[in-house]
Amino acid sequence: MAERTLRGARLGGQSFEDERGIEFAARQQVAYSCPQGHQFEITMSTEADIPANWECPRCGAVSLNVDGIEPEEKTEKPARTHWDMLLERRSLDELEVILTERLELLRGGEIGPAHLHRPTKAKKKAKA
Repeated sequence: MAERTLRGARLGGQSFEDERGIEFAARQQVAYSCPQGHQFEITMSTEADIPANWECPRCGAVSLNVDGIEPEEKTEKPARTHWDMLLERRSLDELEVILTERLELLRGGEIGPAHLHRPTKAKKKAKA
């Protein structure tokens, strides 16, 4: 077993197998054109779905397929706000009732910031 060990093999990517008897998948070259004027080709399988755009290896810009494949338009949903999510759970009438209840509690001093709960001089005199 010791005589079959590969000594001095580097980590990474050197393969000691040869390519005899291996049948490669059918390939095609797909050309792309960058807005900066760069032209490049990507090797892909003939069975692969060809993307309409590809990142340019030189500048990173979005490059379009030379064969005229158009990118599909993605429909963007409008951003959901907190108000939208609240309206999914409650009606406007329910929200009005809740608001009225909370305002009464706030004005009565039962809820809210601590400085609203401290008795004022007028309240102290009335208690005494």
